[in-house]
Amino acid sequence: MVAERKIQIVIVGGGAAGLELARKLGAHYGRKRHDIILIDRNRTHIWKPLLHEVATGSLDASMDEVGYRSHCHRWGYRYLYGQFDRIDRAAQQVHMAPVFDDKGREVVSAHSVRYDYLVLAYGSVTNDFGTPGVADNCLFLDSRGQADSFRDQLLNHCLRVSRAMVARPTSDARVRIAIVGGGATGVELAAELYNAADALGYYGLEVFDRARLDVTLLEAGPRILPALPDRLAEAAHGELEALGVKVLTGMAVTESTAEGMKTGDGAFIPADLQIWAAGVKAAPVRGGLDGLALSRGGQIIVRPTLQSESDDRIFAMGDCAYSMLPGRDRPVPPRAQAAHQMASTAFANIKRLLAGRPLVDFDYRDHGSLVSLSRFSTVGSLMGKLVGGRMAVEGRLARFVYLSLYRMHLLAVHGWWRGSALIAVSHINRLVRPRLKLH
Repeated sequence: MVAERKIQIVIVGGGAAGLELARKLGAHYGRKRHDIILIDRNRTHIWKPLLHEVATGSLDASMDEVGYRSHCHRWGYRYLYGQFDRIDRAAQQVHMAPVFDDKGREVVSAHSVRYDYLVLAYGSVTNDFGTPGVADNCLFLDSRGQADSFRDQLLNHCLRVSRAMVARPTSDARVRIAIVGGGATGVELAAELYNAADALGYYGLEVFDRARLDVTLLEAGPRILPALPDRLAEAAHGELEALGVKVLTGMAVTESTAEGMKTGDGAFIPADLQIWAAGVKAAPVRGGLDGLALSRGGQIIVRPTLQSESDDRIFAMGDCAYSMLPGRDRPVPPRAQAAHQMASTAFANIKRLLAGRPLVDFDYRDHGSLVSLSRFSTVGSLMGKLVGGRMAVEGRLARFVYLSLYRMHLLAVHGWWRGSALIAVSHINRLVRPRLKLH
């Protein structure tokens, strides 16, 4: 007796959208007649909006990350560790590149995975816009590894300054940090640095404080936080300057060197650490996407159903998808809330495809933007029927809503029971674990 061939649904990318979809499909279909496969080049998932906290040591990623192997066991899908290389649409196969360890030994050989339906959710990377020197001299915050590297370098520079001051109390040694990009990531990172500086005194750097930080935030546009109303952006600008951040707007960076950054007006910003957080682009796929229609930025063009414009069996969602919905003048933005909503629509449409029912269109609903200035402040705007459109929020209410976004992510990834338990545990951890992760 020949075993029945399972319907194979392959998801490339275990970010917010891909992991949520894998959980929902696995929980709904199980393993009997379906094979849900999640492919990712990492072994664990960390919510990308939290990477600035990982980078400063404010968040211990090992406490908040999700291990794919344990998660897939619980929710009825399979996880494959590997590097996505290309697709073969005619053969309906995903090709994987070999993976090597840090000593050059092959861990996973090149191989292929067949699919009946494919969901591409491999995300985005920081866009340096081809600016000279950025790739060589700047740090990015696209992954857990990059965030860990930033934290290690930050702590090393802080220790260097602390030792210099111990050796010579009159020393004017400083940690000079330049951040390019006045969006949410750049602004949140700038504020979080001062939270980290305040905490370092608890951990052996008695002579180090926030006065030793020299943080410059550079934004090419006329103001920071363009997604927020003017008043809230101005409030955030004022909060940053009160902390000690030098905020420079209308300041385009033309080159990065080993010593700092050159700007369009001929100025030079010296920096020990340079962070580039100015825009994103679809993550590159080395072997290509076999003729799928792409936008100018390399995103996969999708129809309102989230199916690729070129192939009914291929869906795309999250930051790698270009979705221009009917009646809209801009594509869906690369944001966490968009990824969450796309995962829900993709789940509904895959079920409908398998059941032979008509598909539904994705309807993106902007619920607003929130920016956390660490423990110092939170600002944002909310959208919704309850408030009749847009409502500006600041202070404790904004902070509560900001924290709720992550809690919603936990519920989407872990389900209500386990997600609620993790939320409760996080409150306890906040009381008992160190203020900073220093290793």
